[in-house]
Formats: sequence, structure tokens, C-alpha cells
Amino acid sequence: MVPVIALVGRPNVGKSTLFNRLTRSRDAIVGDIPGLTRDRQYGEAKWQERSYILIDTGGITGDEEGIDAKMAEQSLLAIEEADVVLFLVDARDGLCPADQMIGEHLRKRNKTTLVVVNKVDHLDENIALAEFSPLGLGAAVAIAAAHGRGITQMLELSLGEFPKDIVDEVDLDSIVEGEDLKRVPGPDAKDGIKIAIIGRPNVGKSTLVNRMLGEQRVVVFDQPGTTRDSIYIPFERDEEKYTLIDTAGVRRRGRISEEVEKFSVVKTLQAIKDANVVIFVMDAREGVVDHDLNLLGFALESGRAIVIALNKWDGMQPSERDYAKKELERRLYFVDFADIHFISALHGTGVGHLYKSVQNAFTSAITRWPTNRLTQILEDAVREHQPPMIAGRRIKLRYAHLGGANPPLIIIHGNQVESVPKGYVRYLENTYRRVLKLVGTPIRIEFKGGDNPYEGKKNKLSDRQVNKKRRLIANKKKIEKRKKSK
Repeated sequence: MVPVIALVGRPNVGKSTLFNRLTRSRDAIVGDIPGLTRDRQYGEAKWQERSYILIDTGGITGDEEGIDAKMAEQSLLAIEEADVVLFLVDARDGLCPADQMIGEHLRKRNKTTLVVVNKVDHLDENIALAEFSPLGLGAAVAIAAAHGRGITQMLELSLGEFPKDIVDEVDLDSIVEGEDLKRVPGPDAKDGIKIAIIGRPNVGKSTLVNRMLGEQRVVVFDQPGTTRDSIYIPFERDEEKYTLIDTAGVRRRGRISEEVEKFSVVKTLQAIKDANVVIFVMDAREGVVDHDLNLLGFALESGRAIVIALNKWDGMQPSERDYAKKELERRLYFVDFADIHFISALHGTGVGHLYKSVQNAFTSAITRWPTNRLTQILEDAVREHQPPMIAGRRIKLRYAHLGGANPPLIIIHGNQVESVPKGYVRYLENTYRRVLKLVGTPIRIEFKGGDNPYEGKKNKLSDRQVNKKRRLIANKKKIEKRKKSK
């Protein structure tokens, strides 16, 4: 059983800094602003052959209202999940009423707790530790998370009693010598299919995540910008593994003013590139806006498979729904290959059908086809509609093969391929999509010309060839001389 460690404490005591150091990542946003972390952030870490799961939480003060109350609920849930709680306090601020409130809650829950006194650099450790002894949670440990000081002692106290990992030995006899073990791109065995939920702020992304998970996993509040970080949530459904990624809403660049929001946007764009499939969420009542097209274009450029979800569909009048569908058809013509679902994340209407589209889109993105199959489709397409003539010569497309997957990359070889018009490229894309029955994934086509391999190379003659050439030239001169003499 892998132990679970939760980091709890007041806002701005260094929980996210410690999380990043232990997981050796930059997954958690860190800044000198209280309340940056709002949702539970999970990460994997390892220390002295002991693997463990780390949970970063939002700060608890005890007087939360509004969205802060939702954040506190997430922190309390993390405490219930954890085997060990690292209770972080700030040595520079000293013992605060909020610290005493958290300590009292931990004593009531009878949780294995270690008080971690952070930010002890440039301070006397003994004095800093003595100040927090009234918490009544046993001996404390002093650290400086930003500089890595005291981390080893902290891990020894919190993980020392847990057993080391069991390493499975590989049965070498079961490996057949010379066997072809080609890897086909697919979901990671541990994470499954990664699904990023993206869209503008306040369109219902976090509500959709909670609905798909069946629990209040992330903070939902009627305020744009509630989610600040990209939260990775692994789960299983119908014996299939998935990882949901709840992302921060992305607004137009001109409206981004807070420094924190800029980091959130970067995290969202990174999550899109890390995902296998993107569920693009839009507000049905607002329709398609220009920024939706920009964000959707970034997902396409990243090569991600796409499923579109029009949220808040419930309560709309029939005329409003008809108008919304016409707008979708008019403005999203460039992603007509993606499945569109009309859902209500709040009530769960249509949410279950998203999984089927995600599976189809991912399968289309990673499937491989042999060269003869792709070449046959190319020949049929050219026979039905030939490429245009350039400078009196017909463009010739000879054969095609697969150059990559997720998204599918089809490489076509031929002559004058640099002159293939964009319209003909779209015709080939649509042909491959129709014949191969691809859904939800973009297709990329690249062309390679048939260059002459001997161009620019001088033929080097052997000695025998040089002598023969000389005899031929001398013989030719003799013949010409005889003709002149006559």
C-alpha cells in the first residue's frame, strides 16, 4: 500500500514550495500571494526506495467565506485521505490562532501528524521549535523548503516506518530472443487516456470534472477564474483508466492582468500538449466567441484529438437551441470532424456520452495503417480527382506511408509536390478521413519530392574507361580528317 502524505497549514506557509521540492517538479504554482492553491493537487514522489503520494492543499484560516470555504473543504478532505499529515507552520510568523485551530482539528481526527516548522533560515531553530510546542502534536522538525534544508530528517520521521517498495523481478526466460517488440502509441498503463477539460472562464469546466468523477473533487464557485492550476485526477470507469485534467479558463490576452493568471494560462497550454484528448467546453447561452476559436486553434496545432461539449444546454428555448446549432455549424466548420455533445454538467444530462467520443477520438489518433493501404487510398483519390498541372506538367503523387501517430501523419511522395495547392491537400485529408473512418483527430499530410540522388555528383571513370574514351576521341578525329582530305 503506497502511503499518502497531505500538506496542510495556513495560507502562504510554503506548502506548494515543499510539494514541488518533494515531487521534483513545478506542478504547483508558487508565489508570494496567499491562497494561490485552491484544489487538491496530487503528485508522486520517492525517498530511499519508498514511493508515496503527496497532496498539496489550500490554506486554512478558520474564518473562510465564499470561495475560501470551498478551498477549506478540499483541505479537510485531503486530511481524511492521508496516512500522514505534515502540518506546516511559519517560523517567522510564530504561533497563530489559525495554527491552533488546525492543530485541534488534527488531534480530534487522531491522524498521524508531524509539525513542520518552515522558513527557519536565519533563525534559531531551537527557539522556533519551542514556540510551537503548545500545539500538543509531538516533536516538531525545522526545515527551509525553498533551500532544501531539513527535508531528509522530515522524511525520515514521516516515512521511516513504512516498508520499502517491492520490485518485481523480470523473467528473462519468457523473453523470446529476436522478437519484434514495436511500441504502438497508446495510453500510459498508469495514467490511462489523459483528457484535458479546456475552455474560457466560467463555462463549467470544474463542474463537468466533478460530474464525470461523481464527487466534489475540485472547487466549483460562481466566479470566473476559480481554478488556477491544472489538476491531474486519475480514475477508472468501466475498467478503463483515465486521467482528467481540470484547467484554468483562458481569457483574451488583453484581459489578463494578474501575474497569477498568466501562470495559470501557461499551465493550461502545457496541459493541452500533455493530453491525449481535449474536451472543449463552451457556454451554449453565450455561443461561439472569437476567443473560443483561438483556443480551439491552439489545440489543433498541438495535434490533440478533440471532443466539443456545449454546456448549460438545459433551460434553453427551442429557438435558442436552433440558433446555437446553426452558429456551431457556421463557425466551427474547420473542426467538423469532432463530435459535438449538448450537455448540462450541473444536472449530468449527456455527460456519459462523452466517454464514447473520447474513446473513438483516441483510437483514431493512434491507429496505424500499412503502406499499401495508404497508397491504395491515394491512388483512388488521384484517379477520382487528379492534381492540377503546373507549368504544363501534371503533379504526380506516387505512394504514401505513415510517418507518425497522435495525430496521424501521412507522408506522400511524388514530383512537383511543393506546388500542391492547399485545396487539394484538404481534399486528400477529407478522403483519408472518410475512408479510414477517423473521428475527432486532425490529420497532417507532408509531401516529399523524388529528388535525383546523382544530381551534383561527377562520375569518376576507371583507368580502363579513360583509355577507351581517349581511343574513341582519337578515332573520331581521324574520321573527320579523312572527310576533309577528300
